[in-house]
Amino acid sequence: MTVIVALLLLLGSCLSGCASAGPTEPPQTTGLAGLDAASLPYPRHEGDVSLEQALSLRRSVRQFTDEELSTEELAQLLWAAQGVTRDWGARTAPSAGALYPLEVYVATPRAFLRYIPSEHQAQALVEDDLREEIWKASLRQDAIRHAPAVFVIAAVYRRTESKYGQRAIRYVHLEAGHAAQNILLQAVALDLGGVPIGAFDDQDLRSVLSLPQDRAPVYVIPVGHSAE
Repeated sequence: MTVIVALLLLLGSCLSGCASAGPTEPPQTTGLAGLDAASLPYPRHEGDVSLEQALSLRRSVRQFTDEELSTEELAQLLWAAQGVTRDWGARTAPSAGALYPLEVYVATPRAFLRYIPSEHQAQALVEDDLREEIWKASLRQDAIRHAPAVFVIAAVYRRTESKYGQRAIRYVHLEAGHAAQNILLQAVALDLGGVPIGAFDDQDLRSVLSLPQDRAPVYVIPVGHSAE
């Protein structure tokens, strides 16, 4: 099965509840760096849960049902993490100097995907389920093993170092926290749960995900339907 077929299977299979997810007209599909990418459903900008309710209801969830996330849910969570909100490229999470050093990935039962904010697309990097390997690299924390979607936030420090030098590490880590909170609050608004995890072996996780050397994993966030 080719990478694009695997990705289209993931993005084309709408699970229960998809019909109420709002408009689905996506941007035009394009390729990136020789790999295939597919457009995601257009993100919703209004929902049934207020920000105050999401803040009140948010808690760490570590046990999940077997139900996979719908394409719309995955798209909304990716957009919440790093989606573009202005024509000039501003994103959902603030960034020092608008340099945007974060890369967001998600492991699902079908593929390992990279989010492309500028196009609101998902790029299939691996047509396989990497959650077990991520679990092993993350000190075998079972929330990762059983979640239907495992988000990974990685940092490209040089993007921020070009302007801020030694303070870049601080700024990048703050930004990763902004993006992680966005994912967690969006999960609540979608009636999902998640937990932020920072305990993992950096080199093992980078190897498992085949990340380039300039990308350092800083957060692992399993998300799914709560079984608690």
